[in-house]
Amino acid sequence: MTSSSKVILRIQIERARQKLHLLVQEHGKLSHPRIVKQSMRLDELINRYNRIEKEKLKKPIA
Repeated sequence: MTSSSKVILRIQIERARQKLHLLVQEHGKLSHPRIVKQSMRLDELINRYNRIEKEKLKKPIA
């Protein structure tokens, strides 16, 4: 993954986090379907980012 793709992924994570925060303010209940769906979306993005970082650590430096 290129560094620009990683930056885009970080931006997507931050936007998803902000949207989740707004949904919590709007609906209040964490069990609201829209909040659960957005939380899952955020988890998916974070997991993708973590997988990329984990793969990067596995690659030899040389």
